[in-house]
Amino acid sequence: MVFDHPGDIPSGEIILFWDEASYHRAGAVRELAQALSITLQPLPGYSPDFMPVEALWRWVREELTYPHCHATAEERVQRVNHFVNTINADPCAIADRLWTKTTLNPEEEKLRIPA
Repeated sequence: MVFDHPGDIPSGEIILFWDEASYHRAGAVRELAQALSITLQPLPGYSPDFMPVEALWRWVREELTYPHCHATAEERVQRVNHFVNTINADPCAIADRLWTKTTLNPEEEKLRIPA
């Protein structure tokens, strides 16, 4: 990220939410976060609702793999490129589709986890 003006630099506490992948647990990463005063907040073990990339993968599958059988890898790459160009043309649609949850609805969660 590049900041052109001092006023562009965020102020206040920085909290980084992550999924604790193996490379996130590296001592160097944790040490640098501490040196930069970044609070590291791990996500629960299975938390796709809090991870926009999971919603993006679901969207890609819905648009590209569920309705189509690609004859070649090249065809699949072309469809992915078209998908990327299409969604990038409407940033608001991306934000609406990939907006992450900040809280969970307990009633909705009851439906996900069998009693």
